[in-house]
This record gives sequence, C-alpha cells and structure tokens, in this order.
Amino acid sequence: MKRGQKTLVVDDDAMIAETVEVMLNIQGVKDVTTAGNGLQGLNRFKEALQAGTPFSLVFLDIVMPEMDGQAALKRMRALESEAGITGDARSVIIMTTSLGSPEDMLEALIEGDCTDYMVKPLDEGNLRGMLGKYGFLPG
Repeated sequence: MKRGQKTLVVDDDAMIAETVEVMLNIQGVKDVTTAGNGLQGLNRFKEALQAGTPFSLVFLDIVMPEMDGQAALKRMRALESEAGITGDARSVIIMTTSLGSPEDMLEALIEGDCTDYMVKPLDEGNLRGMLGKYGFLPG
C-alpha cells in the first residue's frame, strides 16, 4: 500500500457506515473510524490532524443532519490548508450520495474540492476499484 490506512467514514445512516467499514476491512483497510454526521466527522478529522495522525482516506456522505457533506468537505480542506498540507499529502476525500445528480457531483468535485465520488449503494467491486485507484490496496 502506498498510503496509510487511517480512514474516516461519515454517514448519518449507521447501517451504511457499518457496511462500508466491513467492506473496507475485507479489502485490508483496518483502521476505520465512523461519524454519524458532518459536524462529528469534521471534529474527528480536526482532532486527527491536530494529533499529527491525519486521515488518509475519507468517505463523506453529502446529505446529513447537523452539517452536510459539502460544508464538512470545505472545512476539511480549509483545515488541511491551514496546517500547510497540500497536493498529494492531502486526504483522499470521496463523496458518497444516493442522489446521483450530476449537479451535486459537479459541486462536490469543483467547488468542494473532493477527490472523487461514489453513488450509493456502494458495492465491493466499485469500492475495490476506488481503493486501487488511489493506492490503498496491498500490492
């Protein structure tokens, strides 16, 4: 694996978060933290950054209570910037949504500066492909 395996899964549906965690574990990604909304996810992201152990991979749902994924994404990128983390050193942040609307995806990719996106429900094949694309698989 090229990258560390510290992963954050942020989704307000506990069943989805647990399913993603299990699928990540099957793929060899063992250090997984979950959060139930954008604000909680942002706080976990910030704490890890301040501790010097940032998340290398984040799965971030778009539609959530407290703080939506778009707002959390923008704050996460701002925190990285404030910490002097740029380019390839930044977290791989993959937005997840069941909406699948091109407008939401464009906003996430362009305005929010996410790395990529996946449409739910996530399946093992697509997840494995995404992990491989960004260097999170053994090999």
